Amino acid sequence: MKPLMFEGIPGEADRIVGNVAEVAPRCMEDDKLREECGVMAIYGHPDSARMIYQGLYALQHRGQESAGIATADGNTLSNIKGMGLVSEIFTDDVLAKLPGAMGIGHTRYSTTGDSALLNAQPIRVESTKGLIAIAHNGNLVNLGTAREKLERDGAIFQTTSDSEIIVQLIAHSRETTLVDAIADSLSKVEGAFSIVMATRDRIFAARDPHGFRPLSMGRIPGTNGQPDTIVFASETCAFDLLRAKYERDVKPGELIMVSGDGVTSRHFGGKVTQASCIFEHVYFARPDSMIYGRWVQESREEMGRQLARESAVPADLVVPVPDSGVTAAIGYSAESGIPFRFGLIRNHYVGRTFIEPEQRVRDFGVRLKLNPVRNLLAGRRIVLIDDSIIRGTTSRKIVRMVRAAGATEVHLRISCPPTISPCFYGVDTPRKRELIAANQSIEEVRKFIEADSLSYLSLDGLKKCCGDGGENSYCTACYTGVYPTQWVDVEEILPATIAKSS
Repeated sequence: MKPLMFEGIPGEADRIVGNVAEVAPRCMEDDKLREECGVMAIYGHPDSARMIYQGLYALQHRGQESAGIATADGNTLSNIKGMGLVSEIFTDDVLAKLPGAMGIGHTRYSTTGDSALLNAQPIRVESTKGLIAIAHNGNLVNLGTAREKLERDGAIFQTTSDSEIIVQLIAHSRETTLVDAIADSLSKVEGAFSIVMATRDRIFAARDPHGFRPLSMGRIPGTNGQPDTIVFASETCAFDLLRAKYERDVKPGELIMVSGDGVTSRHFGGKVTQASCIFEHVYFARPDSMIYGRWVQESREEMGRQLARESAVPADLVVPVPDSGVTAAIGYSAESGIPFRFGLIRNHYVGRTFIEPEQRVRDFGVRLKLNPVRNLLAGRRIVLIDDSIIRGTTSRKIVRMVRAAGATEVHLRISCPPTISPCFYGVDTPRKRELIAANQSIEEVRKFIEADSLSYLSLDGLKKCCGDGGENSYCTACYTGVYPTQWVDVEEILPATIAKSS
């Protein structure tokens, strides 16, 4: 890959790797909500770039569009990013250009901002508070006017991503120290953010006061008298690859700073109700991760058990839609006593640039990814387990596939409630008019997907399976249409001098 230089940032230039024209096509998208992003940070390891690379590799499921790593050695802050998968961007030669014992990383699927190389993260900006790199998982709400007002005050935006607004607010903060400016700025933005930031000599990590998106802290014990390495990641599965021990979650509304003086923490957010995204447990997170203090595998298996309790049906086999339906199907099978079988096999080697045949070849995209095991399905009543129905188009194709393989009955069971509202907190959700459950009854959805029966997990059942209550309180807006945040007047989040200048 030929490296390209981007000179749009004052001071040291970012290095962007990859073919600018080769933006990942979305011609083969299935009918799923898209993962948001994954973030990583390391402090105190001589090979920080490689450690971040490994962590991002474990977080690749959270975004396959672009990736980036920024590292610091006390004097410089290097940043390399590109389009594509982590393994495609960061070769040994590229990693060698990222010196330093600290850094941050990001793997992205765009929810705000164009799908373009310019919006790949980390985003690095030279500000009045110094050189800062930021990687952000989440979505800021109702900040369109904020960008315009900041530009009127002299801010020069390099991207169309909302993540850069945080850096610009830091730069325009009246606070004199960087940590105070970060805390001041984060207290003024509304929405979902789990962020990691790097300067030339410090690492910062923070979550929004509602705790929408996950962010955990881990530790790698030092050897030969060396201090411990501090690690942050969107999911704990990244710690396993690095042999880091999970220590705790970054608390909602908490800002953590790691420097040569150690780890310090402060609270910047007001007292609000925790509203962590329950869909992390339903679909986004890897089953081997601990999210919000609870193992995802445990939640998903219990979803399957609860689904069997709520909507049992006579059948011969329980078959998951791979891979997201597997764990719930195991739970459903265990509770119902119906044997579990892999009746659909997924092809894990479908490239992003695969050329599809003409559109007249119906259902090719699904058949490319899934293939039925005909000798298991033929002549049997099948309970098909999936994690969600969004538009319904893919579910219908899969039901048709199972029936065409000889199944006598196909009963679809969904391990979450009907999705009726879009998400504004870092998930790429279709508009409400495109969500089939928002516009049709369950019976109408059943007829559309051509299943013999259709049942969803109840909202109360889902919350119970994820341990809702006590320290855990979840956002369920996609199932209820009730959002935990209000729209914010931009005048309330900008310094008075900026507001007056407009």
